[in-house]
Amino acid sequence: MKFAIVCFLGVLLALTAGPAAAQAETADVFADGALSARVIQLFMLVTVLSLAPGIAMMVTCLPFMIIVFSILRQAIGLQQSPPNMLIMSLALFLTYFVMEPVFVEAWGNGIQPLLDGNITEGQAFERTVDPFRIFMEGRVSPIAIERLSEATARPVDGDEIPLSILVPAFMLSEIQHAFQIGFVIFLPFLVIDLIVASVLMAMGMMMVPPALVALPFKLAFFVLANGWVEIAGAVVKGYGT
Repeated sequence: MKFAIVCFLGVLLALTAGPAAAQAETADVFADGALSARVIQLFMLVTVLSLAPGIAMMVTCLPFMIIVFSILRQAIGLQQSPPNMLIMSLALFLTYFVMEPVFVEAWGNGIQPLLDGNITEGQAFERTVDPFRIFMEGRVSPIAIERLSEATARPVDGDEIPLSILVPAFMLSEIQHAFQIGFVIFLPFLVIDLIVASVLMAMGMMMVPPALVALPFKLAFFVLANGWVEIAGAVVKGYGT
């Protein structure tokens, strides 16, 4: 009974002390009418994390990986195998493998000095964006930059391309490059489909779906060629990693 009374009193004291402690912490945070630097950094971190999927699509090679693997699955003739989640996971890990040097450089040049309080937020943004800018400029198509410059009526002057033009031009270039690779991947499977369709027509089996008969042959060809490993290695080597 005494133990229960002591526990009750402890909970009551905690509840009554909670608002006072919260008010004290709030007063410390909002001291002198301004947010502390840590709160601002936390706010920026939450904002960046909420925009992370969109940023990954805009300034990394993730769209290229996803499109290539999606075209490969369609070329084989499999609609749901491997599933979308597996393709996305594979594309994410390969993207991290390709972009790891860029991430490390961006963190070391911009984010870590900001956390240490050595640079301002504006300087941190510029230093963090610079490695991604170098990566995108090495992959972007000059034609895409020229077309977007003409469309926006803002000619590119000097060596530094504005991010408002560089980012969409990079995305368009990655999509174009992914479709070119997808066309090359599609050709061997298209040849197998044509051969199977010709054989079935010659045998008078016109009612048999050629895609259904060609599927085992395409799977066997892809497995014997160690297709997933070879294609993954090829797309990674394309980025000079």
